[in-house]
Amino acid sequence: MTDTFVGSIEAGGTKFILGVQNVETGETTATKRVPTTTPAETLAACRDFFKENPVKAIGIGSFGPIDIDPKSATFGYISKTPKAGWSNTELKGYFEKELGVPAVLTTDVNASCYGEYIARGRDDEKTYLYITIGTGVGAGAIQQGHFIGYTNHSEMGHMRIPKRADDKYEGGCPFHHDACGEGLTAGPTIKGRTGIPGEDLDRSHPVFDLISYYVAEMLYNIYLTIRPDVMVVGGSVLNEGDMPTVRKYFAEMNNDYVALPHLDELIVRPIVANNGSATLGCFEMAKDLLK
Repeated sequence: MTDTFVGSIEAGGTKFILGVQNVETGETTATKRVPTTTPAETLAACRDFFKENPVKAIGIGSFGPIDIDPKSATFGYISKTPKAGWSNTELKGYFEKELGVPAVLTTDVNASCYGEYIARGRDDEKTYLYITIGTGVGAGAIQQGHFIGYTNHSEMGHMRIPKRADDKYEGGCPFHHDACGEGLTAGPTIKGRTGIPGEDLDRSHPVFDLISYYVAEMLYNIYLTIRPDVMVVGGSVLNEGDMPTVRKYFAEMNNDYVALPHLDELIVRPIVANNGSATLGCFEMAKDLLK
């Protein structure tokens, strides 16, 4: 009996992370990182990787915005994006045509959410949220085993949140400046406020308290909207040591309004190791195509 292999593409603004998994054994048999340069160069490198490592289906989690409306003429494309040169780039159809296999496309945060949903036991009685605080900010949600959003995906990273009185930063979002979550919490805002990249700052620096406050605001807005059972905070800006601060601010914002579960179980970090939630999610989406 011949083994079946599926592919994963985590399409990021800096790099595309590629993987191949043996469906029968669950083993990852090949990986590669491709720098995100031009669409033609990047996608050709991905195509060549999968020609060398053939798969039966591919799951793609991409930066966006992307077009996920099956009735749209640009279904499966990256649409208008701040990433220079990548607007109106076909992803899903490109790999289907070049490799002759089915592909499924969702956002990178949806793929991460799906990976966490799988890793946490596929409990369809729970609603899962994954939010990433990194170079950009985005979130995806799964309810009863399905992504929230059918013809359009969420853009929770750009929700408008109140600015804290002690924050004088003008904001880092080119669209909303200091009025949205991404403009106040994304990685570049740390250097924008302090002049020093976040990775070079001691974790006791007050900027991390400020970002934790804003992340709590976003999480609280989301919690009141869709009432997730698990809220996973991913990305490199915050770490496990910041979660108690996020939970503290979250509880203060609630002010005993709604009954809350234990916050150590509600607001968590990813359980998939090595930032692999999106890759796991993409593998599983590819397997779903084969069923």
